[in-house]
Amino acid sequence: MSIKINKITKEQSDKIRLIRENQFGDVKGKDIAPKILTQHISAFANADGGDLYIGITDIERLWEGFVNEEAANGHLQAFEEFFPLGTDFQYEFLQCDNHPGLVLHAQINKTQAIRVASNKIPYKRVGAQSLPQNTPEKLKRLELAKGVVSFETELVNVSKDVVTKSEVIKKFINEVVPTTKPEPWLRKQNLLREERPVVAGTLIFADEPQAALPKHCGIKIYRYKTRDIEGVRDVLSEDPITVEGDLYTQINKAVQITKEITESIPKLSDEGMEKIQYPPETLHEILTNAVLHRDYSIKDDIHIRIFDDRVEVQSPGRLPSNITPENILDERFARNGAIVRILNKFPNPPNKDVGEGLNTAFIKMNELGLKAPVIKEPENSVLVLIRHEPLASPTEMIMEYLAKNPQIKNAKAREITHTSTDFRMKGVFNRMEKAGLIEKVPGTKTSQTAWRKKSY
Repeated sequence: MSIKINKITKEQSDKIRLIRENQFGDVKGKDIAPKILTQHISAFANADGGDLYIGITDIERLWEGFVNEEAANGHLQAFEEFFPLGTDFQYEFLQCDNHPGLVLHAQINKTQAIRVASNKIPYKRVGAQSLPQNTPEKLKRLELAKGVVSFETELVNVSKDVVTKSEVIKKFINEVVPTTKPEPWLRKQNLLREERPVVAGTLIFADEPQAALPKHCGIKIYRYKTRDIEGVRDVLSEDPITVEGDLYTQINKAVQITKEITESIPKLSDEGMEKIQYPPETLHEILTNAVLHRDYSIKDDIHIRIFDDRVEVQSPGRLPSNITPENILDERFARNGAIVRILNKFPNPPNKDVGEGLNTAFIKMNELGLKAPVIKEPENSVLVLIRHEPLASPTEMIMEYLAKNPQIKNAKAREITHTSTDFRMKGVFNRMEKAGLIEKVPGTKTSQTAWRKKSY
């Protein structure tokens, strides 16, 4: 394994030496046994990823690196065997003139598969600890969290009649597959097994899945009359609304209720009081995404919190596989593949554009001139913040663009400011010119007119 040596400054080395040992980072002395080191790398890979620095003492935080590359061979051999260099695992040596030796830096990404240490046990990073997942219960929880297995395939201890004779399945069969009967169709789709329905089948086709899976599949909607960071009972406008029923009905009801509540929120504008407007596609796609991809093994509901200036959607379970808040718009992984597939068979399915829904949510916010949703991962859940916060003004966007680029033309300005016509864009340019912010680039005119920052 060929590892690059990168030179860093004293300031950079000091930041590394003093890094906090937490969920995302750790330091270890160079004398740590390779087998112990694999436990920490396994832990980061099975959680959220992180950075591990080898060659810095744990307690004193002294930089005591390897005398040369060969001195780290034992560690590198363990890496090559269990965590080979590639997309998920990257390694480098760090050198600083102010400190002795080379520090080995391991950058670990959140992996799609469960990774084990040299003792064949998987570990998981929890705070500043790398904990073994060495019991059947812990391993099952890790498998569910990573999406290796899905709770949607578990059997539910209720009669098959709950799904074979429900009003939901009758209507579905009549509208979608009228040439067959409920029971054989459910078996063919692996939603019925051993005379009992699986979780996915119960959630989609039971008239009241909450009776079979209490606290696993409800939606709670709260209206807080505040802009504060947290909603408290004192500012709760009414009792929380509980949305139950089969998933198809639940999604439609939750979207409709959320839309009605948000549209009733007043907002003061230059023209007086007006209603707040969120893109309906954004609310629909984010709520649908929460229902489709939550971890149904966790006993908790989806929580929709509506504030004066934002909507929060919190769903149980962390992002599965290698999905992170940073790559969620580009990567694809369905924790509940059967639920996604079967709901897409319904007339006017909530997940009509499979795999593109979240992208649509972001695009529609942009088109309405609102900032993009923010995705976070608080303890064992996914939280999406839909803020009613305008994007920067066209003037601010253009000046920000010109801070990084020498000039800008009408077409590019319209693209970044979401301005619909040439005429409107010209008006923005003219106002900025009068304000002394920009000037025309000499020699450009008509449709090729370019603008640059005013030079003094």
